[in-house]
Amino acid sequence: MKITRIKVGAGSCGIAAGATELLTFIRKEVKDIPIVEVGCIGHCYAEPLIEVETDKGSFFYEKVQPKKEHLERMLALKEEGRLVERKQRSGREMIKVLALAGRIDMTSIDEYIARGGYTALKKALEMKPADIVAEVKASGLRGRGGGGFPTGTKWGFLAAKEAKEKVLICNADEGDPGAFMDRSLMESVPHQVLEGMLIGALATGATQLTIYCRAEYPLAIRNLKIAIDQIYERGLNKLGTRTVEFRLKEGAGAFVCGEETAMINSLEGKRGTPRFRPPYPTDSGYKGYPTAINNVETFGNVPLILKEGATAFASVGTQGSKGTKLFALAGDVKYPGLAEVPMGVTIGDIVYEVGGAEKGTVKAVQIGGPSGGCIPANQFDAVVDYDSLKSLGAIMGSGGLIVIGQNRCMVETARYFLEFTARESCGKCTFCRIGTKRMLEKLEKITGGKGTEEDVAFLADLGPKVIKGSLCGLGQTAPNPVISTLRYFKHEYDAHTKDHKCTALQCNQLSDVAIHIDKCIKCGICVKTCAVKAISPEFVVDNAICTRCNSCIEVCPKKTISRVEKGTGHYGKSGGKS
Repeated sequence: MKITRIKVGAGSCGIAAGATELLTFIRKEVKDIPIVEVGCIGHCYAEPLIEVETDKGSFFYEKVQPKKEHLERMLALKEEGRLVERKQRSGREMIKVLALAGRIDMTSIDEYIARGGYTALKKALEMKPADIVAEVKASGLRGRGGGGFPTGTKWGFLAAKEAKEKVLICNADEGDPGAFMDRSLMESVPHQVLEGMLIGALATGATQLTIYCRAEYPLAIRNLKIAIDQIYERGLNKLGTRTVEFRLKEGAGAFVCGEETAMINSLEGKRGTPRFRPPYPTDSGYKGYPTAINNVETFGNVPLILKEGATAFASVGTQGSKGTKLFALAGDVKYPGLAEVPMGVTIGDIVYEVGGAEKGTVKAVQIGGPSGGCIPANQFDAVVDYDSLKSLGAIMGSGGLIVIGQNRCMVETARYFLEFTARESCGKCTFCRIGTKRMLEKLEKITGGKGTEEDVAFLADLGPKVIKGSLCGLGQTAPNPVISTLRYFKHEYDAHTKDHKCTALQCNQLSDVAIHIDKCIKCGICVKTCAVKAISPEFVVDNAICTRCNSCIEVCPKKTISRVEKGTGHYGKSGGKS
């Protein structure tokens, strides 16, 4: 076999794992084989990843280091170090939107076209706008940004408007902690997203195309800019008798600007706060013009619909949720990364088969971002679609899925996510601005060991009121982590308030740290690691000083340090316990 090309995974996940240094090394050592940078194939746990392309097929190598022995075994096409395909994962995934991600040069329009890119746009140019809208409607595509509104219906609203200017916006302000689906698409296949936007412009008559991308995505922004320039050079932005141009706006990081009307305010140079509706954006949006907003993944699906047809697209999924869905799998899972699964698989399929978590080790999943809901492991047979998740007290969201292990405290989990949404509230609505703050205070009191049953009742009462009294999706979903954990994990709240115990030993004020001296090898690593000098030369932790940062637990080679129940650890020089 002859090696024809070496492809290095240089998306953000690859760079974080050392892909930049690896690229420098390979380019220095290999002179006669083309080396290209590609995006992410979804196996983020295996980065840095390299695909060695030959005239007989490709071979993937995982966790490649800038070392000669690693390079030599790849060039010799040895089996050692290869990424092993797990049938459990491949049997559950259906790669459609991500088909080219990590497989082509991120910045090459020629390679994208050679792999079928812009054939959907060519087809759309031969169709009537109404027929494009009808095709998207027939596909059953729903918005992948969280709301799940039918894309074809939204496009139909915009197409029906007669105005001097009409605006189509790509919501790339992916702000959910643990979510990276949109980032990966923009980095890996920017032309696929832009092709979807161009088709949308043809269908709706949009004259302005805007991408609102968070500034924390520099690689995505760079690749989008390169792709836009290439589109201009090829004249692909000429849609019949008119020419459209792209505007790329970098957001400043406010989570609330992911809400469409807050995003419009931000684009207009105003403070990012939501607007009252009606009027809806398709009636009066950016600068008063009819405006439609879809997210990155939604636009990434559009070329597939035009290429394969609405019937083929709709053949995948459930009755009310068609196609596939991207999930950013993170947390207490063996194989974190990006997965694409057909709508209708179960939560358990994603967690256990795709993510590789062992049954019995998982307590719950947080799905739908920081304002999603926590679904317990005994509900993992539920299918993944918009309606099923809603009935469980969660939302699809944009696709963030955080796996929560048995060693996690669900009350602390709720506090963590509510802290984020309370901080990100724009402050316009009283219930969101003050209500989330009051709820957070109660959760801090409970996790601090001073909570009461009245505090729990307060949370149960205020949560639904915050939802009803908030204008936008942030406030309307912010209480979800609290409401869902109260629904499924009330016993943990009871343990905190009645017994003043955290059974998971995660809450700092309800746990101590201890070294099990009978197993300790006295290596001294923990003593050197402790920033506050809470560990004595005799290897005793003074919990009066300890900040519960867990650094000593993480570095202990024999795992002889652990959290213990509050009051059972050592306190003070006298050796007493409290």
